[in-house]
Amino acid sequence: MSEKVPSRGLDPQGYIAREGSLARVPHDFRPVVAAARDRVLDLFGGRLHSAYLYGSIPRGTARVGRSDLDLLIALREEPAPADRDAVRALGEALDKEHPAIDGVGTLLYSRARLLSELETYDLGWFVACLCTPLLGDDLAEFLPRYRPDSLLARETNGDLALLLPRWRARIEAADDSETSLRPLVRFMSRHLVRTGFTLVMPRWNGWTSDLREMAEVFGAYYPERAEQLRAAAVRGHEPTGDRAVLASYVDDLGPWLAEEYARVHGVKAPRPDGP
Repeated sequence: MSEKVPSRGLDPQGYIAREGSLARVPHDFRPVVAAARDRVLDLFGGRLHSAYLYGSIPRGTARVGRSDLDLLIALREEPAPADRDAVRALGEALDKEHPAIDGVGTLLYSRARLLSELETYDLGWFVACLCTPLLGDDLAEFLPRYRPDSLLARETNGDLALLLPRWRARIEAADDSETSLRPLVRFMSRHLVRTGFTLVMPRWNGWTSDLREMAEVFGAYYPERAEQLRAAAVRGHEPTGDRAVLASYVDDLGPWLAEEYARVHGVKAPRPDGP
């Protein structure tokens, strides 16, 4: 009997299949992954529960000099401000020493937070489906399996309305240089594309992390907004420092998407520390 091939990012039972693996890490990125693994262990020692890769590097789609290194670190206790400073310094050092990457992004949480009931359909899902184990015991063993349903949509991206004021403040604080604006365009473009995709994810009944595919899936359900999301998907890969683009995100596409998201899926459960 032939094995069933997963469809639309789902396994044969209809659950979201975990993406990425260490075997898919491209050769050019293996030195920085090895360095990150060793330095995270040195930095936290016995306080470290586990560490993970996510994003294009473990999916095997990273581009040399263009892709960033994405890490998630789980500690045995709540991270302190000094831990966040140390992680920031680690990322800066890795970025400086390894030209294959364009920046490092690190998420830092406690094991308890990642396994909490409040985070089951947000950070928990993220670990179980989008993260590749790098160090320690895999927290996915303690998490459920996930379907691309409305609950998952609400709890992953149902907080856009709360984020928009923060985005406006970041845009206002930035100067007009490419160095300041390009990272904002890349970050906000990716976030909006992913939010647009999860808006329609339950109807499409599948999962993808490819920005362009996300935009195309969204466009099939909202053709009047399709071009905006396609353009955002391009900027997510090739950002330009354009303040007008950022203004369109927080004044037009973002507010519309937040309102439609709340109408379709509701609003994400509030977090003690905000969105």
